[in-house]
Amino acid sequence: MQIQDLPYSDPGVPDARSGPRFLWWLWRNQVGGQLKALAWGVLHFVAVSALPFCVGLAVEAVVDRSGDRLALTGGLLLLCGTGIAVGDTFLHRAAVTNWITAAARVQQLLARQAAVLGSALTRRVAAGEVVAVSTGDVEKIGWFVEAVSRFTAAALTVVVVCVGLLIYQPALGVVVAVGLPVVALAALPLLPRATRRADAQREKAGRATELASDTVAGLRVLRGIGGEELFLDRYRRASQEVRHAAVRSARMWSLISAIQVLLPGLLLIVVVWHGVHLARQGRITVGELVTVYSAVMILNYPLRHFEEIAMAYSFSRPSAKRAARVLSLQRTTNAEGAREAECLDGDLYDPATGLLAPARRFTAVVCGDPDAAGRLAERLGGHPTEPGPSVLLGGVPLDDVPLDSARTAVLVQDKDPVLLSGTLRELLDVPASGAVRAEDALAAAQCGDVLDALVQGSLDAADPMDARITERGRSLSGGQRQRLALARSLVTDPEVLVLDEPTSAVDSHTEARIADGLRRLRSGRTTVVFTSSPLLLDRADEVALVHEGKVVAVGGHRELIDTEPRYRAVVTRETEDEQAVSDRDTLLGALGPLDELEEIEESA
Repeated sequence: MQIQDLPYSDPGVPDARSGPRFLWWLWRNQVGGQLKALAWGVLHFVAVSALPFCVGLAVEAVVDRSGDRLALTGGLLLLCGTGIAVGDTFLHRAAVTNWITAAARVQQLLARQAAVLGSALTRRVAAGEVVAVSTGDVEKIGWFVEAVSRFTAAALTVVVVCVGLLIYQPALGVVVAVGLPVVALAALPLLPRATRRADAQREKAGRATELASDTVAGLRVLRGIGGEELFLDRYRRASQEVRHAAVRSARMWSLISAIQVLLPGLLLIVVVWHGVHLARQGRITVGELVTVYSAVMILNYPLRHFEEIAMAYSFSRPSAKRAARVLSLQRTTNAEGAREAECLDGDLYDPATGLLAPARRFTAVVCGDPDAAGRLAERLGGHPTEPGPSVLLGGVPLDDVPLDSARTAVLVQDKDPVLLSGTLRELLDVPASGAVRAEDALAAAQCGDVLDALVQGSLDAADPMDARITERGRSLSGGQRQRLALARSLVTDPEVLVLDEPTSAVDSHTEARIADGLRRLRSGRTTVVFTSSPLLLDRADEVALVHEGKVVAVGGHRELIDTEPRYRAVVTRETEDEQAVSDRDTLLGALGPLDELEEIEESA
């Protein structure tokens, strides 16, 4: 896989049982790139490690005054230099390719998971953690995956050099062969503690990121209640905790780095001391001493990659664990479906509640529990949060059709829709039937003042469609964001549109005009609106009351107001006392005037 071939046509099915298993799965899925990096790494490290042998041969050639051997040694040095240059260049290229392709695979997996889970993702995982996984964690995972091949090449080189020294000069080679494993593994007992401190740092950083995200998202509300300083103090304390955790983690890694510098230095001292002793005895030549000394000194370079792989694994393991946790989440239904993709049409029916939304009609749903209303709206769109009977569209279970087909047929707009940053034209550039123009959708959603506000807030956009919307539409009011989201849903023009409180943040006059525009633009289409607004309810073809998870009444708005106390309590916001008075008045009205009631009592 090359960078120019990204994105993957299919990133695969990850092994998300644990962080290490996920890392191993990533490595296996780019084994070709790993072997290529390993080959170039071995060439580079072996060429670097061969330099001391060339230097030793050159010294011996000079001592023996052999011009031919000196020329041969020069050729070997040139060959080693070429191997170093070529190996390093292509090793870096292959390693970066492995890093980027591994990170891209993880990002594609996360994007696919977010698309499959939808709004259920942020209910199961904190938004700050999702952001941390898709940004910083992806880079750390890619770092470890690409570092594995470089570490393997370094380890093979160390083994080759040790064997070469044993053959070249056994007396000193034994010292090096015994000392190098000690140097390489000396920091191993410190890694668990370093890993725990790195985990603590990542956890605190994730909390700080989540707190910052929540603070920015609620900045308008915080300013309204004067809570900026309170949240600023909370973030300041969280950032200080991150700083302290980072310092503690850095201390441990600095200790590991110190060991990686100290022990090779001690090994070098031992080799020189023992080599000088052997040279005085005449057991080795000066050239052999120089060769072994240079080889031990050069080995510090590949040994550094032992520290790198330890750091990469320690930092990537918690990142891989978080990524695996997100990727292991499952929908309550199969996204592939058991049926072939088909064009769905007809009545929308929910067996769990008994709610029936007739085809091509405007149905309003009143539910006293806003959370239950949100769950029911998601279930109508084929996004159930809990196992249960499937919603039927035209008699076809939505759970049995592919997720893409279900989402094409039924669009659900929740009560807190998100606006993506970009121009208004880009916001409304969504998959659509083409039957509804953007201008008509904006007019139906009463977005005239929103367009004016966007033009006034843009320095170089005379056309409202070219005006930029800030991240999540933070520069707009709640009602303006809500109307733009409604216009986006209307442009899509799905067969079934489910709206959850689409006008909760607008005034009554605007709400009345939106109700008329919604009914007009959705004529001939199935529309389901969860609301308790009398203005919307009065314009619905049919109103259903959902109480304690079941449809208990169906009819017109005015009819239900007169005959259904539970409906009236939700729509008019009656208290229990007011409802009792109303029920008493209704009963008295049914019995007749008060004087007739008194006559009945006297006759009795």
